Order: sequence, then structure tokens, then C-alpha cells
Amino acid sequence: MQDFVQQGGYVENPGQVRELARAIRQGALTATALVRRCLDRIAAVQPHVEPWREVDGERALRIAAERDREVSEGRIRGPLHGLPVGVKDIIDVEGLPTRCNALWRADVKPARHDAEVVLALKAAGAIMLGKLHTTEFAFFDPSPARNPHDREHTPGGSSSGSGAAVASGTVPIALGTQTVASVNRPAAYCGVSAFKPSTRLLSTYGVAPLAASYDTIGFYGWSVDDAVAAFEAAAPAHAKGTTAPAAPSQARIVLIEDPLIADCDAEMWEVYQKLAEDFRARGHTVEQRPSPVPFDRIWELHRSTLSYEMGRAHLDQLDLPEDQVGTRLREAIAQGAEIETDRYLDDRGEIDRIRVAFFAFHDDVDAFLWPAAPGPAPAGLASTGEPRYIAPWTALGGPIVTVPAGVAASGLPLGCILAGRPGADAAMGALARKLTAAAGPGA
Repeated sequence: MQDFVQQGGYVENPGQVRELARAIRQGALTATALVRRCLDRIAAVQPHVEPWREVDGERALRIAAERDREVSEGRIRGPLHGLPVGVKDIIDVEGLPTRCNALWRADVKPARHDAEVVLALKAAGAIMLGKLHTTEFAFFDPSPARNPHDREHTPGGSSSGSGAAVASGTVPIALGTQTVASVNRPAAYCGVSAFKPSTRLLSTYGVAPLAASYDTIGFYGWSVDDAVAAFEAAAPAHAKGTTAPAAPSQARIVLIEDPLIADCDAEMWEVYQKLAEDFRARGHTVEQRPSPVPFDRIWELHRSTLSYEMGRAHLDQLDLPEDQVGTRLREAIAQGAEIETDRYLDDRGEIDRIRVAFFAFHDDVDAFLWPAAPGPAPAGLASTGEPRYIAPWTALGGPIVTVPAGVAASGLPLGCILAGRPGADAAMGALARKLTAAAGPGA
């Protein structure tokens, strides 16, 4: 393993979620062996890629032994029985500190309770392996994590450690959060998949807030099927329905024409169009349509309402010494605090009306295909990349799936997103699985 990493092998498939779970249920693999495999990979990769903030290996091995004993007794807790999970470090895990990559929280006491999403995953049989790096309070001040495909490039943000952890093979499932583009963009930059559910679908109890009306927990896996499986394991019953939805045999997929993506680079545009052609060749209806409202306006409203909410949620940080709060975060809090409540309410009301109008205009559409970013992950670690492409879809509020779509000449991944209407999470998962079932590795 060490030799492999020293040769530049920072990218590795951590294993498919449903296959690993099946192997554990059938006794072909033990949870203990899987956790040890992850810990070995972390030991090899961490000095180079740094996705992990804190590894809870001893406790994970103890719990894995319990899960193995349960298998021998015929007891399976759920669809993730014995599978390790990495948790973004703004999400509480009982017994581990939630530092949020903030200097003033460096010595914070361990959390006394699990976040609701962590409890949901534990109920499904999963094992929390530790905490993953995040940008400061999930905003834009970067973390130490690096892109496994090229360590001199960003893994994206704010769930930087989550995307890098899965892409580097250290864990099969990771949790992230999205307020702007923080689940789907790191997945695209790191060449893996992620499922961002409908906004506010899952409880954010135990998650440090950034902007409450947008904060949404998301799930990472090597492939689309893996990310969807992780979401399905944690989702409440009302989000899944009583039976698994069947994807339409002929889906209608729309590519929105909008000036927002006019700066998309040639390589990204090529894989975006190729993915559309692949879907068309497999019998689906693929067409281009305009948006009933400019995406620049949605992006503007999203920034305004997010800033207002940040300014209220984090106002107390302006009283801390300047060297204890990141520059970008401090500036954003101060700007948000200046926004009047009447303006916020007007902007939030406009977003609500846009959301209704947009999906009414596209009421026959099963999914929207869109580039995840203007291009691959940019060089350097000071920036987490461009969130502007994904942000309007976050504001529209439906599920968003990152689909690995290709590789740039630089060797860096290129990704697209599939977006759906709010509440269509189960259908979106089924369709995304079907659309990517015949795709190559990582899709």
C-alpha cells in the first residue's frame, strides 16, 4: 500500500456500497476486515491528501466486531450493516469534537450526542470511522484537504474532505453538506458521485448551521449507485415510499439554455454534450429549453438570502479576535448582517415564486442535465473552485446527483449534475441509477 501511494496512486475505488453490504451479510467479508482495510488506506493516503480531521479507529474496530457477531447470530441491522462512514466535521458524532475547521473551536469538547443523520446511519448498521475536513463553518476558507487526482489542485468545498476521502479509497461512504454547491462540486472535482437530497428533506439536528433555509446533508460514494444507496439507507420512510420507484423507460431530460454557463470550457462542454448524446442513444428524449427566469437572477437571490441567514447565525463571531476567524467568513458575516429583513423576505418570496414557475414550465421533465462547474478543479488550494453553476439548482430545491462524466487533458475529472424537482428524491435516485448503469468506472 505504501509503495502504491509513493508511485502516485492517490485515487482508489473504496468498494461498492451494495456489494460490500451483501458480502458482509453473506459472510464473505467481515466488518472488521473492511474497517481495517480503510484504516490501512488512511495511513497510506492521509500524509499526502489529508481528507481526515480525526480517525476514530479503535472504536470503529470495536463496533465492527459487534456487527460481525450480529451477523453470526443472524441479525442484520439494516442495509449498511458493517460499512464504515466518514463524517464532515460540522456534523456531530457522539464522543468526537465538532471543530468546523475554526481556530476558536480547536479545543472544543466532544459532542455529547449524534446528529440525527448519524443516528439514521447507525440504525442502518453503519460504523462512524471519524471526521473529515471541511472549509471553515462550510464557507469558503479552505481546509487542508487536497485533490487525490493532483495534490496541487483543490478538492472543492466545503465538503473537501468528504470528496477526497471517497476518491482516495479511504471510505466507501461519506457525509457532506450543501448550502451553495458544497456536496456536488467536490464530488465532480474528485471524480466521484454525490446525492444532494431535496432541500430541508433531512433533519439538520446536530449540524452546525451556515444558512438554515438551504443547509442540506448529502451523501458521497464512488458511483451514482453508491451515493444513492447511502441516501436511501438514511432517508425517512416518506422520502422513499412503500415501494422502490421504477425509472421511466423513456425519460425526458432537458438541457437548460442559459448565459450563466457561457464560460464553460471546451473540455467540460464536450463531456456535457457527450453525456446528453449517450442518454439520447439509449432511447431517452433529450432536448434543450430556456429557463422561464434567468439563472443569474436565481444566483443573485440565493447569495442575498444566504448572506442574510449567515449574518444572523454567525454574528457572534465578529466579536472574536480577527485571527480566530477566516477572512472570507468574517467578511460574509459582516455583509450579511447589513441586509435588512424586509429585503430578505422579499428575496425569499421571489425565490419561492421562481421555484413554482420553473417547475410548472417544465412539468413534463424527469431530469435536468447541467455541467457541475466551468471546468476541472482549479490549481492551488486557496480557492475551493466555482460554485456558481450549481447554486441556482440548490436554490430551486430539488435533488441533485453528481455524475462523473470524463477526464480533462490534465488528468483531472470532469463532472455533470442531474437535477430534479423538489420531493422527487426516490424517483431521481432510480432514474440516475438507470441513466448511469451502462457508464464507465466512477459513474
